[in-house]
Amino acid sequence: MNKLSYPALFHKAEEGGFWITFPDLPECITEGDDMQEAYEMASNILGLAIASRQESNEPLPTPSEPDTIPLEPDAFCVMIESECIDC
Repeated sequence: MNKLSYPALFHKAEEGGFWITFPDLPECITEGDDMQEAYEMASNILGLAIASRQESNEPLPTPSEPDTIPLEPDAFCVMIESECIDC
């Protein structure tokens, strides 16, 4: 079993907490009430997206380099790791 890492953008939510997007996997969107929960939710959604693409025989995109991703003022980039069964 291999591990894959993808950059995730953590956006500060107005009501508190964070909402998370993955530039390479537009179907991945999640949120968390604090940094720990947001990170855990990001890891979970990444794993689900990878599994879904594998089940559908869709290719996995090459992860972007974090320093090439434009950041909005309320966002920061975090690499999220997940396991990949058939990679």
